Amino acid sequence: MRRCIIIFALFLSIQGILAQQKSTDSLLKSLPSAREDTNKIKLLLALVSEYVQNDTDSAAYFLDESKILLTKLDANQLFFDYYYAGIKLYHATQDFEKALDYNLKALESAEKYKNLSNKADALRALFTVYINLKKDSLAIQVAHQALKLTEKLKDTINLPITFGNLSRLYYELGQYEKAIEYGLKGIDAGKKYNSLKGLLVSLNNTAASNVELGRAKEGEKLYKEQLALAYRNNIPRSVVKALINLSFVAIDEGDSKQLNQYTKELNEFIASNPKAPIAPSDLKYVPLFNGYNHLFYNRYEAAEQEALEGLKNAKNDDQLLLQLYNLLIKISYTKYDFKKAEWYEEKSDSIEGVLLKDDLAGYEIEAAKKYETEKKEAQLELQKASIRQKSILNYILIGSAAALLSIIILSYRNYQNRQKLQQQRITELETQQQLTATEAILKGESQERTRLAKDLHDGLGGMLSGIKYSLNTMKGNLIMTPENAQAFERSVDMLDSSIQEMRRVAHNMMPEALVKFGLDTALQDFCLHISQSGALKVSYQSIGLNDVQLEQTVAVTIYRIVQELINNTIKHAAAKTAIVQLSVTGNTLSVTVEDDGKGLDTASLKQSTGIGWSNIENRILFLNGKLDIQSANNKGTSVLIELPLT
Repeated sequence: MRRCIIIFALFLSIQGILAQQKSTDSLLKSLPSAREDTNKIKLLLALVSEYVQNDTDSAAYFLDESKILLTKLDANQLFFDYYYAGIKLYHATQDFEKALDYNLKALESAEKYKNLSNKADALRALFTVYINLKKDSLAIQVAHQALKLTEKLKDTINLPITFGNLSRLYYELGQYEKAIEYGLKGIDAGKKYNSLKGLLVSLNNTAASNVELGRAKEGEKLYKEQLALAYRNNIPRSVVKALINLSFVAIDEGDSKQLNQYTKELNEFIASNPKAPIAPSDLKYVPLFNGYNHLFYNRYEAAEQEALEGLKNAKNDDQLLLQLYNLLIKISYTKYDFKKAEWYEEKSDSIEGVLLKDDLAGYEIEAAKKYETEKKEAQLELQKASIRQKSILNYILIGSAAALLSIIILSYRNYQNRQKLQQQRITELETQQQLTATEAILKGESQERTRLAKDLHDGLGGMLSGIKYSLNTMKGNLIMTPENAQAFERSVDMLDSSIQEMRRVAHNMMPEALVKFGLDTALQDFCLHISQSGALKVSYQSIGLNDVQLEQTVAVTIYRIVQELINNTIKHAAAKTAIVQLSVTGNTLSVTVEDDGKGLDTASLKQSTGIGWSNIENRILFLNGKLDIQSANNKGTSVLIELPLT
């Protein structure tokens, strides 16, 4: 299982307004006398940049002030600088959803004015935001775009940061050697081009990958270099992250002296910097280190108190919960409190079960239980040896009780495992049955749609066209009053409308473009048709779709999913724009549909009784796909579907 190493990615603007050389005091003195023009906007945004690392409340105030003046002056070309400053602010406060909103608007502004430098900044920032939102597939796409554009622009300031961010991405994917490769490039470039932030992120992520590969000394060396650099340049977040990671290394190595030093330094730094923008997610680790530090120096009660305090703020962090429960297990065994240790082990086992992956989960759980059982037996043997010296009678009683308890626990766990296995088999059979039924329904639906579309187009369409031809032929041979002639023309017009409506219905049942030209062309036509109708502006993009061959059933299913999602957006989202993106990465096809509408309550979808959403879920289930929905009130909706390609 991966260690709880703290990694991070940063981005840096090279915009003039965010790289002011004036001090904060100088900027503040200039503000009261500044005229209300674009220079004052730049001054306000420069103050955002000055305050974002140490005083996010002040940064937010100056950001709001800049927006008021931007709107008043209608300075559209400076909106990129405003959006980019907003990205940095909300990245610093860990509000990544809001950072994403600002990021997409910044990218739109850069593309509107064809500013490649701004576009590169926005792409690097977007890559970082996607990583923090756990959207790895989108992060990979944006990462390569950002690197390519950064190298094209020969941007020596941001190139080290891009390498460091790529190191972070490959770390997340478990490709540690590749993470080290890009991290070392970032370190070299950071030192060569004097890029402080690029150097910090590259040092951190390279160190983390070395630790994962068992190279603790090399990782510790890089963390110390990062710590010294963060101290020299007064960057509190980097100081805290470096001390946290050094503490983890000390715990893994069992180095009580080093852990005591790092823990003391971490506590003192946090206490002396109460207003520093330190992430709450980082502060949650402090009780864990304090607990281990007390344990190493035999202060068991203090260690237990710190661990229990840490549990209060770690409810949504499974990795941290696992670390805290493991600490409590060690404390309990050291205190010979075997009952409490067993209870904590059950908690630890439960969390490990959540973290373990797919097919290997059962085997790893059994191995962990076997290891923990052997450890318990060893501890019991130590206890028996100590008790034997005091009383043979107590030894017999305790040994018998321990043996009976072990048998009961093992029997109960064996029973639980059998129950879980049976339930798993039942669930698999039900899922298979549902998939089979769904496949039959979708294939039948596709065939019936195709048949009806063909019958309408070839049968009814031909008949209506024949009637129209006959009526036009009769027209020349009939003598009619003006009123009758007018009625005759209206009838022919109604017949034309009927033919067009019949063709529209036939096309919706089975788009001709999908059958003749494939999914990519069909979706492009569909999005264009929706945009031309005025109901919703839909942008379409595909990456790598021409390189794969999809079965017609699969292509039709994906088309229907996108069609249903866009129809739902038109009906319910009150959106102005939407994006449809299909991309192929390895053996995975990703379908992304996003809108800027009013959002929805994702929890309510589980209780939804509508046929439309049920159809979407059934189609995704049929394709063995995964569904991820991200939405917030008045912030739009993002639907990501990942489908395996076989």
